[in-house]
Amino acid sequence: MEATAEFARHLVRTRYDDLPPEVVEITKQQVLDLLGVAVSGIGQPGAKELVALLAESGGRPESTVIGCGLRLPAADAAQLNATLAHTRDYDDVHESAVMHPGVVTIMPALAIAERIGGCSGRELIAAVALGTDLICRLGLATRPGVSPLQTGWHFTSLYGYPTAALTAARLLGLDEARTLNAFGIAYHQCSGNGQAVTDGALTKRLGPGMASRGGVMAALMAQRGITGARESLEGRQGLFQVYHHGEFDRDELVGGLGTRWENLRVSLKPYPCCRGIHPTIDAALALHRRLGGDASRVRGIALATGAANHRLLCTPHEAKVRPRNPVDAQFSIPWGLVIALRKGRVTMADFGPDAVADEATLALAACVRTQVDEALNSPRGIEAVRVTVTLDDGTELSEIVRDPTGSPGQPLSWSQIVEKFDDCLDGAGGAVPASRARHAVELVRDLERLTDVRELIALFA
Repeated sequence: MEATAEFARHLVRTRYDDLPPEVVEITKQQVLDLLGVAVSGIGQPGAKELVALLAESGGRPESTVIGCGLRLPAADAAQLNATLAHTRDYDDVHESAVMHPGVVTIMPALAIAERIGGCSGRELIAAVALGTDLICRLGLATRPGVSPLQTGWHFTSLYGYPTAALTAARLLGLDEARTLNAFGIAYHQCSGNGQAVTDGALTKRLGPGMASRGGVMAALMAQRGITGARESLEGRQGLFQVYHHGEFDRDELVGGLGTRWENLRVSLKPYPCCRGIHPTIDAALALHRRLGGDASRVRGIALATGAANHRLLCTPHEAKVRPRNPVDAQFSIPWGLVIALRKGRVTMADFGPDAVADEATLALAACVRTQVDEALNSPRGIEAVRVTVTLDDGTELSEIVRDPTGSPGQPLSWSQIVEKFDDCLDGAGGAVPASRARHAVELVRDLERLTDVRELIALFA
């Protein structure tokens, strides 16, 4: 059976009770995490302009825009909520697949759940869990042995279209044939590139929202009987042929469907920037402690990492040590390094427009020298880093980090996730009152018992 049909069958036939308990748990953690991260995106460049544009366009009030007091057509709400959730680059990530699964599953699911009404927490969990596993498999299967960072595609956006479509199709109750059509309609839209990161463009923040909107529309069109390509993945002009020259691993794609759950390798981020920077931040925080918090003694900083990380997050050097805008800062290893080294903590404000103009931080960033160390290469997953600081007396201190905080090997606890959720809401200036936030945490903790997801969504209206 062609892989697209296998996914459609798996999506339609898998029940909530078929999910392992640990998959249910990580899915609930993703939901709470992403709701908080979405609120933190309110008012941020790229998101605020899109909110104004779609509010001006209006339309049938089907679904809530988180924290903004707007209700819009489901596809528009999914786009805005996914944009808000990706703006801070604080959303969950699958390190080996190099993508953010929650933003293109949870946000389309919430929009559809509100549109149709009566969607239970169990059904929301099932849809999000199945969508998450799908997009991670798509990323893992692509170009074996090659880092996704080197392909030129932004996998979250590229694969977000069919992922959002299948997640929405599940909640709409589409049968296998129409779910297959939803995938095909979504494939007709697939796009998303890495040039936005290189250029520091706001489209990096908007890509997953475009995918979420396209996926929701694909499912709604399929529901009406519009057809799409049936062999969207392995066909002669399928995605893997057209976009990747036939280079994919079929076992990674469909092997062990229903028994191997990639959800269990999803990481929740402790720092609001590209996941590839997190090992460096962990190393810099350790050095900060060793320095007793006094970074003024530092005269030189050497950073070594793998080739893919270096290409994306260390070049062009001028833009990484002196960010032109917040997007540059969110994708700069030198910037994350010096923030952690100077301050002993990393917050959302450290990647904002005021932070990138801070002369003390810029002066320390100018001391950073980066290099590729082939021994630190990793075709899949986070590349390790080695940070060495030289002090004013000539002393050198080094730290190597391979498994950063938040990874499956060092997961965030539920209490840490709640603390992050609270921080995100605090940073949004009271967009969601504290009493509602507390209730939201309680509802998500027991999401499988919720009879109608609209009760949760209403807390963010």
